This record gives sequence, C-alpha cells and structure tokens, in this order.
Amino acid sequence: MTNLDIKEVYNAKKVLSSVLRKTPLIWSRRLNPDANIYIKPENMQYTGSFKLRGAYYKISQLTDEEKSRGVIACSAGNHAQGVAFGASHNGIKALICLPASAPISKVEATKGYGADVCLVPGVYDDAYMKALQLREEKGYTFVHPFDDPKVIAGQGTIGLEILEELPDVEAVIVPIGGGGLASGVAFAIKSLHPNIKVYGVQSSGAPSMATSLQEGKIQHLSAVSTIADGIAVKEPGINTFELCNKYVDEVVTVSDDEIAAAILALLEQHKLVAEGAGAVAVAAAMFNKVPIKGKKVVCLVSGGNIDVTTLSRVITRGLSKSGRNYTFKIDLYDKPGQLSGVCNIIADLGGNILSVSHERINASSEINGCILRIELETLNHNHIETIRRGLSEAGYCVIN
Repeated sequence: MTNLDIKEVYNAKKVLSSVLRKTPLIWSRRLNPDANIYIKPENMQYTGSFKLRGAYYKISQLTDEEKSRGVIACSAGNHAQGVAFGASHNGIKALICLPASAPISKVEATKGYGADVCLVPGVYDDAYMKALQLREEKGYTFVHPFDDPKVIAGQGTIGLEILEELPDVEAVIVPIGGGGLASGVAFAIKSLHPNIKVYGVQSSGAPSMATSLQEGKIQHLSAVSTIADGIAVKEPGINTFELCNKYVDEVVTVSDDEIAAAILALLEQHKLVAEGAGAVAVAAAMFNKVPIKGKKVVCLVSGGNIDVTTLSRVITRGLSKSGRNYTFKIDLYDKPGQLSGVCNIIADLGGNILSVSHERINASSEINGCILRIELETLNHNHIETIRRGLSEAGYCVIN
C-alpha cells in the first residue's frame, strides 16, 4: 500500500479549483423524514460524475515523459469520461477500454471528449486486463480508476468540500465500487474530524468490498450483476481496501429495487437524474441501512450518466418498489356487474386504473369463475393496503 497524506488532498483541491463545477449541497426534506439529509450532487459535475476529480488530478501530476506516451484507462464509463476530459485539456492522447456492456450514452460521451475507445467483452475487470495488456504492448501510461493514491486524493476533495459547507455534519454516505471514492472521502474527513461517521454502500449484486472487509482480506467475486454498472467491480484495490478498512465505519448493501426507488425519488423530489451507482447512498438512507436517525447526513450522489432506456426500466421498478404501481389479482364469480363493482371500489378509494385483464379459462378457478388482473397507480404501500381491505370487505377474493 502507498501512503496518502492530507496535503495531497489539499493540493488536488488547488489543482482542480479551476476545472471543477461547484456542486453545493442540497437539503432534502423527504428522502428520510427521520434524518436531516443533504445531497452532494456530483451528478451535476462536468462529465456527469465525480470521476473527473481523480482522473484530472492524476493526469496533471504526470511527468512530461509519461504524458508523451499517452494515457490508457479502463472503466465502466465515468472514469473513461474523466480521463478523456483530463487528457484533452492537457493535450494528451487517450485510449479507454470499456466493457462492451457499458451504456451507449457513456461510450459516445467518452468519444465526444476526444478519446479512442476499445470495447471489451465482459465487465469492468475484463476491460482492466485488456488495458494492462495494451499498456505493455504500446507503452501507454496507465491511469487506474480507483487504486492510485493521486486518484484517491482527487476524489478526497469531495470530503473537504462537505466539511467546508457543512462543518457540523455527523455522517457521510458514499457509494463503493472499487473503493476510490470512499477511500478518498473517508480519509479526508477522518483525518480532520475522526468522530464523523463514514458509511460505504454497495449493490447486493456486487458486494466485493463488503465481502472483503468481512473476510479480512481482498476477495474476488466470480460474477457481479446489478443495475448499478458503475460499481459492478469484482475485486477492490490494495490501497482502497486498506483505506476503507481503516477509515470507513461500515459497508452495507442495497438491492436493485431499492436503487431504483432512490433514482425515482431523486428524479421526483429534486429533479436530479442519477445513475444506479450514483443513487446507492440515497437508497441506504431511504431504507435505513445505516444508523442515521436524528443525525445531519450527507448522501453523495456520485454520477448521473444513465442510459435513457435503462432509466425507463428503472422508473418502472422504482414505482413498484415505492408502492406507486401495483397489480391486484382477484378471483371473481363470472357474472354481470362484477368488474363494475371492483372498479367502483377502486375509484372511491382513489386508485387510478392503468390496465385490466379478464381471464375466464383457468385450471385453478371454479367453472363459473374468472381471474381479474388490474394494474393501478397508487400513492404508496398504505394506499395499496387500503384498496386491498376495501375489496376484501366488499366480498371480493383478492389473491395478491
């Protein structure tokens, strides 16, 4: 492990001051009413994510000889754009290896910043191996997406900004993929204010850091699967593992459904577009994955580079998870007026019908029975239960 000094983080802050867009904290009244939540909107940063910080600072510190060879990087998408932006600003050639599954929007944005792109079958780790191979073959200077002290220092500038803007913050919640962001933020905050809690969040489908910390050594996951492609990393870095082990108080996981609900909440409540990886800290706060009741908390929304088609699917999942959309399945006696009766109850209780499916032939129903599937727009889970209770009290057999 390479040692990190808080002076490096302050130097990164100085270097980045002329490059970054300011991302002031946003107070949130509704994300978790039991806590005083603030959002750090790095989805509003240039290139759409925090990754610009570490990538730009690393590139700025390269020697002239290293710059002359050009840079190569691997990424799920956001680091790619950060490196492309940093290389372009410094007049350096950049080649980026991305997983072939990376959203089209991230691929095109990377090209738009002036970098060449090499698509690699598989996930981030496969792109990483390809980048190392090309570095050896072509002599490029490698810019690691997370396991590099200067990259970590660049990400740590977020911690300094949080402390400057909200000195009495009690807890900070940070996404974790490879761990560069969490390492930098936790290191900066704990170096200056050791009593502030720093919590890391991973997707339950890619818990490489959480698993490694539980086992006490770096673990390699055989596979990862999550809508949070930006943190779909099979193995944390050597530096990031040690820094998270030392400075991060706890690492928790959230499900894809919880991530989808967080994306929807940010979109509706704050008009902020977050990608899956960017929303995990908010998901952890919304679903009480960390002890924040009564505390002043910052949730870091790390990026907003979500593909539009993915966003559409995520909104649908988020509506379901939040109790805003529900499909009732009702076993009816097939006679005139039954459907009308169900619809009247739903209307009286404030539900909005989206679609109706009426199935007469079903092996599990009575000869004179039928199955009604009725999809509704609802307010929340309590509203769903009110409608369910109203239907049951009227004598209808609600299956689910």
